[in-house]
Amino acid sequence: MSKYVYDFIEGDRSQADLLGGKGANLAEMTRLGLPVPPGFTVTTDACRAYLATGAPPAGLYEEINAHLREVEARLDRWLGDPHDPLLLAVRSGGRYSMPGMMETILDIGLNDTTVAGLAARTGDERFAWDSYRRLIQMFGRTVHGIPGDEFEHELAALRATAGPGGPGAGQLRDLVDTYKKIFARHVGHDFPQAPHEQLFLAVRAVFESWHSERARIYRRQERIPDDLGTAVNVMAMVFGNLGPDSGTGVAFTRDPATGAPGVYGDYLSDAQGEDVVAGIRNTVPLTELANLDPVSFHRLREIMATLERHYRDLCDVEFTIERGKLWMLQTRVGKRTAAAAFVIAAQLAEEGLITADEALTRVTGAQLAQLMFPAFDAAGAPEPLAVGVGASPGAAVGRVVFDSAAAAASTGPVILVRPETNPDDLPGMIAAVGVLTSRGGKTSHAAVVARGMGRTCVCGAEALTIDVERGEFTVGEQVVRAGEVISIDGTSGRIWRGEVPVQPSPVARYLTGELRPEADPLVAAVHRLLGHADAVRTLGVHANADTPDDARRARELGAEGIGLCRTEHMFLGERRELVERLILADGPAEVGAALDALLPLQRADFVGLLTAMDGLPVTVRLLDPPLHEFLPPLAELTARVAGAQARGEEPGHDGVLLTAVRRMHETNPMLGLRGVRLGLVVPGLFAMQVRALAEAAAQRVRAGGDPRPEIMVPLVGDVRELAAVADEARRVLAGVPGAPEIPIGTMIETPRAALTAGDIAAEARFFSFGTNDLTQMTWAFSRDDVEGAFFSTYLERGIFPVSPFESIDATGVGRLVRLAVAEGRAARPDLTVGVCGEHGGDPDSIGFFAAAGLDYVSCSPYRVPVARLAAGRAAVEARTEKSDSR
Repeated sequence: MSKYVYDFIEGDRSQADLLGGKGANLAEMTRLGLPVPPGFTVTTDACRAYLATGAPPAGLYEEINAHLREVEARLDRWLGDPHDPLLLAVRSGGRYSMPGMMETILDIGLNDTTVAGLAARTGDERFAWDSYRRLIQMFGRTVHGIPGDEFEHELAALRATAGPGGPGAGQLRDLVDTYKKIFARHVGHDFPQAPHEQLFLAVRAVFESWHSERARIYRRQERIPDDLGTAVNVMAMVFGNLGPDSGTGVAFTRDPATGAPGVYGDYLSDAQGEDVVAGIRNTVPLTELANLDPVSFHRLREIMATLERHYRDLCDVEFTIERGKLWMLQTRVGKRTAAAAFVIAAQLAEEGLITADEALTRVTGAQLAQLMFPAFDAAGAPEPLAVGVGASPGAAVGRVVFDSAAAAASTGPVILVRPETNPDDLPGMIAAVGVLTSRGGKTSHAAVVARGMGRTCVCGAEALTIDVERGEFTVGEQVVRAGEVISIDGTSGRIWRGEVPVQPSPVARYLTGELRPEADPLVAAVHRLLGHADAVRTLGVHANADTPDDARRARELGAEGIGLCRTEHMFLGERRELVERLILADGPAEVGAALDALLPLQRADFVGLLTAMDGLPVTVRLLDPPLHEFLPPLAELTARVAGAQARGEEPGHDGVLLTAVRRMHETNPMLGLRGVRLGLVVPGLFAMQVRALAEAAAQRVRAGGDPRPEIMVPLVGDVRELAAVADEARRVLAGVPGAPEIPIGTMIETPRAALTAGDIAAEARFFSFGTNDLTQMTWAFSRDDVEGAFFSTYLERGIFPVSPFESIDATGVGRLVRLAVAEGRAARPDLTVGVCGEHGGDPDSIGFFAAAGLDYVSCSPYRVPVARLAAGRAAVEARTEKSDSR
């Protein structure tokens, strides 16, 4: 028979797949001898079995009861005992942390009888009735879907009429009666009085919360698989709401916003844990616990130091103090901002807790990209409207919206403003550029979720009075309405009305050489980890650059060459007239004259590029798009000619152009006369480009430079196409004295090219995968059309985990890449292989390209640092996998 339940003393942190992250870490803390309330975990296997059949697996409840009896015996208290009842907390806990997305039910075991026993044992009748109302509220919402607002409305009304000390025991007893009526009205029967029934229904509800809408959205956002299921953790209740010597909090071993060492977090006296993370009461800094309860504070710091050494990472913990006794309710490797990730990884490496390789795997290219974004220019900022708690760094400017639906429906940047967020606000948080709340702290729902998603967040801005129904918030006499622009700073917590100027981030200034590494702890951390990535990576990083300015910037950012120079960008602007001459040329003489006019301009362009990248490869792609793209659009020309004719005028040059555009019109131009086909059909076009590049290289050689140009032929589908162009190119190169050797290669961007790569390698010195077109043609997608048409539906339904244009489709397109690399190198062992599509700058794709055996990736200049870091991570991960497989 399968085992579905594990006592905390049975497991350890290596069993996260089975016990969930929370259960595995509770077991680990128990194993370390830390003060964890007794309990057990119902496994993810049980959840998956339940979700598959709609019923708990056979024997599950008997197994739960057996483990419950062990907990009862350990504590000498019994579930349902009318005199000294054991109460239970039931919490979700998936393999990966999903803060606030699934369910928790506290105080399981209270009923009309045991509430009296709890009051007698604690000597606090008010506490007992407050715990009972919490159970009914949580149970009703979680197990039966009763709208939480109905309970909250009654509670708010009671608080409004209660005295300064809050509701008394009698008032809370009456509130419990009201709650029970709400429950019965919605469910059709009374609140269950049998404690074991409460427990089993709570376990089922946690299982079912795995498929709640907010959990699905969060998993889709964080790319967590849908089939993992959640574990359920059942533990003895400990109470932080037993008076001033009790309380609850969340703590971090280092600042999750900046990475600074120390003890950070929030604490609430006389409260339960949900009060902290819900953000419904403003907390005090954790350091205040040193004054309130120095013994517990000292013990907490010892435990946190133990956990950080043991996990070798930033840990966050949830804890409760019950009448001076400290209990640990959870620990996990804590979520952190991008800045904190770099600082903490570098610090732990310096402290010797982790290796430099491990430090590199603790940060991501996406996080580095975040750190390169601008920040507010404090010197140019006006006085802030208000100041809250900087909970997730960044500079966000957007229009104010007050609900999740408005944020999700918005087409421009918005800032979601709420009294506090809850898991139902997740779609709006995803859509918004920033989140602002009037309640909560650094560990509230808004803060934790925003940090995990990289959203700017300011919490606890108490000066704001937010009226969601009216769509406005006030600060003193000032009123800010929905649709107005505000600016929020997730570092300082400042909030401004209107748009505040931004300035480059220190990381961006460092990467471009404006700032020295030692100028800032974050910059120093980036310098250290990026330097290690460069030292270990085997994948080169080139840039897609078409101008000398782009090339120089790419080189500043660490590019080791140009992997793609799009020559069509050199035919724009004033040069369109020369392209028109070429298109309209009548006979070889006019074609030759048009090309002769373009030649010196192309040569000058190439001189600038080769100068900027002296000593590094510059891969020049010959003209790729159809020529008609350099002419006015058909509809525009038709309208202009029709207008002239209606006025009785001769259309003149427009008429000539219209005739040419109609002659060249194609139903699907991206699959028509472009790329290599253009070079074969328009005599002399590619020869002009090759001559310009060779003459530019020869000029640089005469000037003492070290030019390293390469010629790349686009859209090849057959080796004979490439051979024809290569033969012409070699004849041109032979006629340019002083030019260095210029290798000729091709883009692999059609499925046929990938499938015949062995043949093509006979003519190509190098391959560069154009994954944009390769993805379009493999999937039969028109990128310009499909992304807006149905990609959102595909993503929502889980058909795509991510757009195949954002991250490489490793299964389909990736198989073509691997095949082409293998067959190309079999035919030509010294074949150089790179990628120059947008995937070349995507951190998730770079790992695939490294594993596929590519020599380099090429990306836009500003993604070069991201690619360098991702390539370093890929090298470390590959080395680790190889070592583990031995």
